[in-house]
Amino acid sequence: MARLSLRGIKKRFKTTDVLHGIDLEIGDREFVVFVGPSGCGKSTLLRLIAGLDPISEGEFFLNDQRMNEVPPSRRGIAMVFQSYALYPHMDVYENMAFGARLMGLTKAEVESRIAEAARMLRLEPLLQRKPRELSGGQRQRVAIGRALVRKPEVFLLDEPLSNLDAALRSEVRLEIAKLHRDIGGTMIYVTHDQVEAMTLADKIVVMNSGRIEQVGSPRELFETPANTFVATFIGSPRMTLVDVTRDGERLAVANGGSVATGAVPDAPKLKLGLRPDAVRLHRGQGSEGLSASVVYTEYLGDNAYVYARLADGTLISARTAPNDLYAPDEAVTVSVEPGSAHYFSAEDGRRLTT
Repeated sequence: MARLSLRGIKKRFKTTDVLHGIDLEIGDREFVVFVGPSGCGKSTLLRLIAGLDPISEGEFFLNDQRMNEVPPSRRGIAMVFQSYALYPHMDVYENMAFGARLMGLTKAEVESRIAEAARMLRLEPLLQRKPRELSGGQRQRVAIGRALVRKPEVFLLDEPLSNLDAALRSEVRLEIAKLHRDIGGTMIYVTHDQVEAMTLADKIVVMNSGRIEQVGSPRELFETPANTFVATFIGSPRMTLVDVTRDGERLAVANGGSVATGAVPDAPKLKLGLRPDAVRLHRGQGSEGLSASVVYTEYLGDNAYVYARLADGTLISARTAPNDLYAPDEAVTVSVEPGSAHYFSAEDGRRLTT
């Protein structure tokens, strides 16, 4: 069992406030991902959980036990760092054994745990190699294996894939997901990559400027973002936000026509949120819809994304068939798939319902 409770957590470095009152509950065996832009406080929060930095205010409980003053070595928590942090003079076996020996385990227990971790992570052929003889993906698996040998209650992973190329990131991401299924432990994973968050997490914690913007499943965050920050951070390509005013049953853009989107919240000014699947492009300037001009097209093999600029200057994206080509500067008219738009307050960015 590993349940975590963060209550009013604040972190201050001298006169700089980094975290501004974090309240969060993490259930047993959950895979939770902290995601947000650089500097939002996600890695700082992870270090507070690990005990590497002291909490300025608030309380942290693990299985109902207050952990604020408990040293890192006694928390039952293992952390995998972005930099791997392997000992260069030790081979893979010794790197994995080092922490286990400090726990006071017998030689037989250490050997058994290393054998189990090496099997799960496919490290058996590498146990006698030094870190310099390994690829980036292999080093990361060793770092994960070293944590696994300790059999912690909680795994913390701080941007473990950021030093890997795209192919290796995909491979190791699958290994981490499989590892969580196999061991069933509680995992907390920090990343700025929302694709990693969407593919790995049971629950995503979206952070911004030291605060939590929203907590929910990947589907909840994608389909019902709480505000404009979450809406534009989750999803690729990002959601487009257009400043609009109500014009009867339609929404008007400055100097660029109006569009029908279905039921609309009762507010004179709104931010209209459109994901690429909600946008339809029509060639030429039509009388119904928003006027736009094509900027460029991203061809991705099985589909393409066309980026066009509205009359008010907003850049909007639309998913199209790969053989549906548009030329730069081509005039188009934008319509919206009924019922697929999102609406947000023009004043504070919060989500509005119809």
